[in-house]
Amino acid sequence: MPSHTLDYEILGTSAQSVEIILDPGETVIAEAGVMNYMTEGIRFETRMGDGSASGMLGKLWGAGKRLLTGESLFMTHFSNAGKAQHRVGFAAPYPGTVVPIELGQVGGRLICQKDAFLCAAYGTQIGISFNKRLGAGFFGGEGFILQKLKGDGLAFVHAGGTVIRKELNNETLRLDTGCLVAFTTGIDYDIALAGGLKSMLFGGEGILLATLKGTGTVWIQSLPFSRLAERIYDATFRAREEVRAGGK
Repeated sequence: MPSHTLDYEILGTSAQSVEIILDPGETVIAEAGVMNYMTEGIRFETRMGDGSASGMLGKLWGAGKRLLTGESLFMTHFSNAGKAQHRVGFAAPYPGTVVPIELGQVGGRLICQKDAFLCAAYGTQIGISFNKRLGAGFFGGEGFILQKLKGDGLAFVHAGGTVIRKELNNETLRLDTGCLVAFTTGIDYDIALAGGLKSMLFGGEGILLATLKGTGTVWIQSLPFSRLAERIYDATFRAREEVRAGGK
């Protein structure tokens, strides 16, 4: 099914959102809870999945796969029911960059972290991609179960902090597993130990690294939410301990 054609505007700098401009009859699908606002002519409906599956069994199968990624069973479909253009705005729940990607220009498929997808043109299929490599399967965690976007229209993913785009030409790139946002087909992806025991324990870079090999595009985020949350937790814990120590 051909995807609906969307117009859009990226708003903001360090904490971006995207405003989708819908012509009459056009629809955008989004993760539950990412809508910020919508104008009068927009109507929305919560459905099981992305709308590409036909029949109850197909919908249940798609919903089951979404459960494996930790996402909601349901997605929200926003449609322009009016006779003029109307707008709907989306943003992720933490600061970062919104990345628009034309799926038709990257081979029709995109693999992304399970929490990176924001919204997409109706007609886009949102599924899962298991990493079958031994390293990813053994260690699990980030990168084991990824989302797969398939279609020919616009999709929007969210990256924490600044987004860096890398073009690989039969090359290898190693990065922190949480820093990976998305990559195109033609990229081979695995997770492996970061190095020797000393480096893993005392280097501060974690025990796992993602390795991407091949030819294609990779999107990287400078500030994964997991890293931000860890720093906030550490700072809060230290502040509480200082208050307790001062009260003795």
